[in-house]
Amino acid sequence: MTEPTLKDIFKVFLKLGCTAFGGPAAHIAMMRTEVVEKRKWLTENELMDLIGAANLIPGPNSTELAIFIGARLKGWRGLIVSGLTFILPAFFMVLGLAWVYVNMKSFPDTNYFLIGMRPAVFAVVLVAIYKFSKTAITGTQTSVIGIISFLMSLYGVHELILIFGLGFLNAFYKKAGTKKLSLPPELFFFFVKVGSVLFGSGYVLLAYLQRGLVEDHKWLTELQLMDAITIGQVTPGPVFTTATFIGYIINGFEGAALSTIGIFLPSFIFVALVTPFIFKLRKSEFFSAFLDGVNAASVGLMVYILYLLGKESLTTIPTITLGALALFLHAKFPKINSAWPIFIGGLIFFLLKP
Repeated sequence: MTEPTLKDIFKVFLKLGCTAFGGPAAHIAMMRTEVVEKRKWLTENELMDLIGAANLIPGPNSTELAIFIGARLKGWRGLIVSGLTFILPAFFMVLGLAWVYVNMKSFPDTNYFLIGMRPAVFAVVLVAIYKFSKTAITGTQTSVIGIISFLMSLYGVHELILIFGLGFLNAFYKKAGTKKLSLPPELFFFFVKVGSVLFGSGYVLLAYLQRGLVEDHKWLTELQLMDAITIGQVTPGPVFTTATFIGYIINGFEGAALSTIGIFLPSFIFVALVTPFIFKLRKSEFFSAFLDGVNAASVGLMVYILYLLGKESLTTIPTITLGALALFLHAKFPKINSAWPIFIGGLIFFLLKP
C-alpha cells in the first residue's frame, strides 16, 4: 500500500468527478481501478469493507465511498477533499444544464445518448463485480449469502434488511459453528431528509423524489422530474446532483446550492462518524464476520443492479453488440479509463440514432 498526498487524492477524485459516467455501480468500479489496481492506496479487502460500510448508512453510495476512501487515506482533510472534488464537477455541469433548460424551456433529446451508454456501463460493472467477488466471496458460506442477497433483491426485499440481516446472519452462523418556495430553507431541509434516510441507488431516488416533489409538495411536474433524472444520468459524477437541477428549477441558483448541500451533507457527517470504527471492527471475531456477511451481501446487490442494467440496456442487436465490445475492451485492456467506452457508446447512439 502506497501513501498518497492530499494533492494525489485531489487529482484522482477530480478526474473521477469529471469522467465517472454511468451511475453508482460504474463509479464504484472506476474507484476500484484507481485506488486498488493503479495506485495500490488500498487493498481489495479494505475497499470491500468501505463499500460495505457505505451500504450500511443512508445516502448516495458511490459518493460515500469516495468520502470513505479520502477519510481512510488522509483523515478529515482527505474526507473533505475526496468528497468535494467528486461532487463539484457534476454540480457545475448540472447547474449549467439547468440554466439552459430553464431559459430554453426544453432540453435536446438525450435518450439515444443514454441508450448507447448503458451497454458499456453494463460491461464495466460486470468486470468490477467479478473482481469484487474474488475478495468478498471467500467460501461456501459467503457464496450462499451473496446468492440469497441477489434472490431476495429480485423479490423486492429492502437493501437495508439485506445488508444488516445477512451481515448478522453470517456473524451468528460463524460464531455458532466457530412550485417556487417562499422560504428556500424548506428546500434545503427536504434534501437533507432525502440524504439522511435514503438507502439505495438512483432507482430508489427516483421513487422518493416522485412521491415528495411531484405528488406531496407539487413543486415539480412529472416531465420536469424526468428531465432532472436524465440530466443526473448523462453527466459524470454522483447521480444525486439531480438535486442541483431540481433546486435550480424551483428557486434558481440559491435553490441549486441549498439542494446540493442538503442532499450531500449527511453523507459527510455519517462517514466522519463511522470511519474511526470500521477497521477496528475487524479485530472483533463477531463483527469481522458481520463485515464479511455485509460484503458478500453487497456483491449480491451489485449483481441485482447488473441484472437491472442488463434488462434495461441489452434490448437490441446494436446494444448487445456495443455491450460485448465494451466488455472485450475492458477485459483485454484493463488500464483503459472506463469513462471512454461509456461516453463513446452514448455518443455513437446519439449521433447515429439507430
